[in-house]
This record gives sequence, C-alpha cells and structure tokens, in this order.
Amino acid sequence: MNLQHAKKEFERYLDGYDRNDDKVHLKIAHTYGVTEYSRQIAERLKLSKEDRELAQLIGLLHDIGRFEQLKRFDSFEPDTMDHASFGVRILFPEGKIRDFIETDEWDDIIQTAIAKHSDFRLNGIADNRTLMHARIIRDADKLDNCRVKLEDTIETILGVSAREVGMTSVSPEVMEQFRRKESILSSIRRTKMDYWLSYLAYFFDINYKVSWDIIREHDYVTRLIGRIPYSDPQARLQMDEVQKTLYEYMADFTASSID
Repeated sequence: MNLQHAKKEFERYLDGYDRNDDKVHLKIAHTYGVTEYSRQIAERLKLSKEDRELAQLIGLLHDIGRFEQLKRFDSFEPDTMDHASFGVRILFPEGKIRDFIETDEWDDIIQTAIAKHSDFRLNGIADNRTLMHARIIRDADKLDNCRVKLEDTIETILGVSAREVGMTSVSPEVMEQFRRKESILSSIRRTKMDYWLSYLAYFFDINYKVSWDIIREHDYVTRLIGRIPYSDPQARLQMDEVQKTLYEYMADFTASSID
C-alpha cells in the first residue's frame, strides 16, 4: 500500500470534475476528512500498520461515486443515484482500483466496506476483519459529516438558510424514529428540520467507543444542535429533547462499550 500514490491518483481523478463547484469542493474536503478520521480511529484501536493504512485507503475511496452523481444530477439525494454502489462499479468491474493500489490482496475488504458505508444498517458481513473496516469507515464518515455540518454553509448543505431551517419543526414520523434511537430513513424526511435531525440521528449508528471519544472531544453534539436558530417553538422543544436523548445515549454507550 502506498497512500501517497493513492492520493496523487485521487487528485488526478478529480481533474474530471469542477473543483470550483461548492458541492464538489465540499466532497473533496469530506474525502480527506474521512481519510483522517479513519486514521485516528484505527490508531486509537491500536491496529496494525497494515490495517491503519487500509482504513485510510478505504476512506480516500469511499465516496468516489459522489463526484459523478454531482456531475450528472447536482444532488446528494439518494433517489438520484446510489453513490456507494456506483463507486464500487467504478473501482472494481471497471478496474479503476488498480490505479490506486497494485495488489488485489485487500479487494474484498475494500469493496465490501465501500459498498456498505451508506447502508441504513450494517448487515451481512461474516468476516471479522471486513466487518471491522466497514465499521471504521461508517464511523469516520459520520465524524467528518459533523465537521461538514459545522463548517460549510447551511445553504450548501440544505439549499436554504439556517434561519429558514429553524422556522420549521420535525415531522411526527421522523421524531418517533429518533425516539426509537434509530437513524432516519431518507424517504420519510419532509421538512428541513427532518433533514437536520437526520444528521444528528447518525450518532445512533456509531460503532466504536473511540469514535464517541472523538465526538466528545470536539463537542459535536452541542455544537451541531446550536448551529440552527430554532425560531419555531415546537422545534425548540424537540431539540431540547434531542440533546437530552443524545447525551444519555452517549453516556450509556461509553459506559458499556469496550473497543
């Protein structure tokens, strides 16, 4: 594995896309952010050098399908394209994976981790090492999504201002799914607050205690909740409940978990 070579090839791949487009720029920064969080998680888990580098390579390639989705549809919405499966198609049936890494020794792990990184739930992986890398990329993806939601404009993320988001409330179906401590199905989101809550519900799908340690160190829960001015009274009450629920969930997870 040669991560520097893989990064150079990734930069070459990006030459086919408009780097000045806000959404493309967001996804480039996100890719490198996920790569870094994959490194941090793998190091905190005290993995071997090989697995630390493999985790970073998966992070680098996990969203390669997003760029074509943006080029064709100018959208992140899942109904326009399954970016994970499209990324797998680019890398494996079309053979682009060999641009990034010469050996096929880890192809099964890389392919499975990328294919499943955005699944609603992580199921169907029997091999322990593959499962570990699938969990790492899912956690790293969510950790950097926290950074994205704090650093990028709400207009880029949701298409409206933060003020407009806070003028809506969470729909009952979405709130009930959150109360079950589940990620939010994209198909049931209706309001902009539904979308915002779905980003916070990602926390219910964190796999490792070390990932929660990073969340706590960056104060991501409090900062994300505080990003939106909740002018709708119902939304304000809902977000008070959300914050309390997430704090309790974080405390329970970290108290009971061993990585």
